[in-house]
Amino acid sequence: MIESLLVANRGEIARRIIRTAKRLGIRAIAVYSEADAQLPFVAEADEAVLIGPPNPAQSYRNVSAILAAAKSTGAQAIHPGYGFLSENAEFARTVESSGLIWVGPDADAITAMGDKINARNLMAAAGVPVAPGTTDPAATWTMRWSPPRGSVTR
Repeated sequence: MIESLLVANRGEIARRIIRTAKRLGIRAIAVYSEADAQLPFVAEADEAVLIGPPNPAQSYRNVSAILAAAKSTGAQAIHPGYGFLSENAEFARTVESSGLIWVGPDADAITAMGDKINARNLMAAAGVPVAPGTTDPAATWTMRWSPPRGSVTR
């Protein structure tokens, strides 16, 4: 069983994962940006690590900072939450190759399901009912917008 879990997300998503981990007797570790230092999820975690400035690209999407936080806290597993790195197959692979447990779909599933056309075709091939729609990528196109005739533009 996992004894410690780093939550690589913020806000309400992190709060829910932290609450569940604690209910299961798992030590919950939060990571946070400078902008989020006073948010409830930081205080609710058993431990919290500052991972960078307010810009998410420099904090919540910073794989090196998240892995360093996991190492410094002795986390056994990383839960990505939603958004940010949760749909990043390379992050999932990096977590696992670092000797940590990835809590989420495996990297191959993320890759397969990340492309909506591919996911739709995979499900149809597996016999899962899918709504009618395209099975091939749409051609690239540019749409020009014009205001309706008679409208006033400023």
